[in-house]
Amino acid sequence: MGSNKRRFASLVAVAATATMLLSACGGSSDDASGTPTGSTAAFPTSGTGEVHLYNWTDYIDPEQLTQFTTDTGIKVILDTFDSNETALAKLQSGATGYDVVFPSDYMVKQMIELNLLQKIDATTFPNGGNIKDTMLGVYWDGQREYSAPWMYGTTGIACNTTAEPKCADIKSWKDWFTIGLPKMDSLKDQTEVVSAALRATGTAKEDLCSTDKAKYAAAQELLKGFKPAVIDSDSGIERVIAGTSNVRQAWNGSTHRMKEKVPGVEYIYPSEGLNFWADNMVVPVGAPNVDNAKIFINWMLDPAHAAAESNFTGYDNGVAGSDAFMDDSLKNDPAVVVPADKTSLISPTPACDQEARDLYTQVFTTWLGEQS
Repeated sequence: MGSNKRRFASLVAVAATATMLLSACGGSSDDASGTPTGSTAAFPTSGTGEVHLYNWTDYIDPEQLTQFTTDTGIKVILDTFDSNETALAKLQSGATGYDVVFPSDYMVKQMIELNLLQKIDATTFPNGGNIKDTMLGVYWDGQREYSAPWMYGTTGIACNTTAEPKCADIKSWKDWFTIGLPKMDSLKDQTEVVSAALRATGTAKEDLCSTDKAKYAAAQELLKGFKPAVIDSDSGIERVIAGTSNVRQAWNGSTHRMKEKVPGVEYIYPSEGLNFWADNMVVPVGAPNVDNAKIFINWMLDPAHAAAESNFTGYDNGVAGSDAFMDDSLKNDPAVVVPADKTSLISPTPACDQEARDLYTQVFTTWLGEQS
């Protein structure tokens, strides 16, 4: 795990530069009809049935799903979740109706450890050669036996500088937690909220999985005075566009989409650092349509299809060559392409063991209980 963790840390550094977004590494591709080129007889083919997706809210282009059905004959059924923990709980409860789920890096690792995922060997897919080199050897799935890359990004702070001039006073997570402005939103995500509070109270990025209870007590104390609206992943973009929220903890891609409608929105890189994450496509144990799941994942590993998803979501993706099809607005947005003076702030989302995860849960649920 150590070498893979370092590999992912290297990915963080690479992703924080424009060169990763702008480079085209080549690789096999689908043809214009969406049919995999170079496919082997062993890879499944199907023109019927369904594929059931379980994804984050507003995190896949509906037009792409329509095109997938046109290309393959497979109908897409989409259900959504609001956090990694919600997705995990669903699978742990015995839900077997999903074919492709979209968890983040650390959650893939947990799901593998809990025997919730099937091996798919994504690099052997007809389009598996399109996976970016930096998305191979990752700490959560070193051989890509269980997962294929989706989107990746960072978690910082979005602020409408036109509606809220005091945005200029937010330089850090500590500022975010203590400034007390109206119309503030927080993600309903225990990993993001608690890790930000730990950073704000002096915990180093290397120690975000500490089991030192004193660190969590300090984070808990800071959170006592923090009373934002706690919002699920859905509707956050719309809240900023509507003016219901002016300041929110946000993913960089969602901030990019806000800026398209509200030019005054800026993405703040907190001075204590921020999390870099990478989402993935996995096939859970008990999936009813495994062949269709593989066909869907392979279709999404085509550069043009991956780029269409990036253009929709506002995030970069793990498919080489996709940049050629991506919007210039993505390539020119400092929320997406990390400025050189901010690269040192980025570190991987903490992938903690059970003892630390329990402490995260304790802090987060206590804080949620204090919001009412």
